[in-house]
Amino acid sequence: MPEQDERFSPSQATLSGENADVYFLRTRAILEAEDLNPLVTMEVFCRQRAVLAGMHEVRALLERVLPADAEVWGLEEGTEIEPLEVVLRIRAPYRSFAIYETAYLGILAHETGWATAARACVEAASPVPVISFGARHVHPDVSARMEYAAIVGGCAGCATPAGARLAGIKPSGTLPHALILCMGDTLEAVKAFDRHIDPAVNRIALVDTFKDEVEESLRVAEALGDRLWGVRLDTPSERGRVTADLVREVRAKLDLAGFRHVKIVVSGGIDPERIRYFREAGAPVDAYGVGSAISGAPPVDFTADIKEIEGRAVAKRGRLPGITPNPRLKRLELQPA
Repeated sequence: MPEQDERFSPSQATLSGENADVYFLRTRAILEAEDLNPLVTMEVFCRQRAVLAGMHEVRALLERVLPADAEVWGLEEGTEIEPLEVVLRIRAPYRSFAIYETAYLGILAHETGWATAARACVEAASPVPVISFGARHVHPDVSARMEYAAIVGGCAGCATPAGARLAGIKPSGTLPHALILCMGDTLEAVKAFDRHIDPAVNRIALVDTFKDEVEESLRVAEALGDRLWGVRLDTPSERGRVTADLVREVRAKLDLAGFRHVKIVVSGGIDPERIRYFREAGAPVDAYGVGSAISGAPPVDFTADIKEIEGRAVAKRGRLPGITPNPRLKRLELQPA
């Protein structure tokens, strides 16, 4: 990220410290009153293996608040990190970034948690692609960050325009059950989609709303022919969920009818364990839609420690004083606002 990227700009609430732990605000006020502003070196790490995400956003924040002579080192977005590995090191006058510890730790915690969960799904499915469908499970103010983190973790796509914009891709998704219910028939909904939506968007028909999935798959395939990219199976738990046998049956019937080009997307309660079930059963799935297995991932706890003050090695009890070596860290060339 050689230049400032407005996609990752911090909010006014973050810049003002409104969403900071209040004791950091009080700390800065005390240091100002005492006319103290020591040059410190802060290091950030976590205690588990994970896929690092949130570094672009942290960098964008630090570029807004640090003085020009500050020094920052970090690991690249998407790096697989080890327990206790330093992922970020900041050397700057403490008052310049004291109130932002809450923000940069929170950014890294959630985005790394989402990216790590996404990587688990992607590795279970590989080489079959995984699409993030989990925006509906998180607050809309953070859903784009979750979708972006899922892409960092290896997902091939995400559902929301905001998340896709952060990731530099186009959003994925075609038609929901709601459209099919409103139109009263799966085929009529698919045909309407085909009439009105940009031809560049893949035609993927949801085929579990009204009739048997095999029957609906054949109906839409016969109507759209080569324009049909795929069918999506999202059978709810009340009807037994999507099973490996169902996937195999849909594939076989489509092939027999001459629609070998039509792909099968599976969604609904998909997680790494479920993906392994389909793979071990030999189900011919062409893509997975994953929701809460990514969006509901727990955050990864990050810790920030001051390790030097004015060049002198320091640490609280239980931590080793001084800089923690990590040859993977790279000096970041900040672009101050």
